[in-house]
Amino acid sequence: MKLKPNIEKLIKESGLRKDFISTKIGISTRMLRKYEKGESIMPMEKAYILARLLGVRVDDLYEYEGDES
Repeated sequence: MKLKPNIEKLIKESGLRKDFISTKIGISTRMLRKYEKGESIMPMEKAYILARLLGVRVDDLYEYEGDES
């Protein structure tokens, strides 16, 4: 089972700038890019801030991919 990030899509849909989002979360735009590409998993406290900024639920930021058994 693997987590697939929906972060990039949700940010595009929001219309918010990545530098604004990264400042609000307290991370670099480079780190935000790693979260978007699935190279790193966002810490829970930052995920809640991002979800609130984007107007989505935390579990909307990622989806399960693959076998769940």
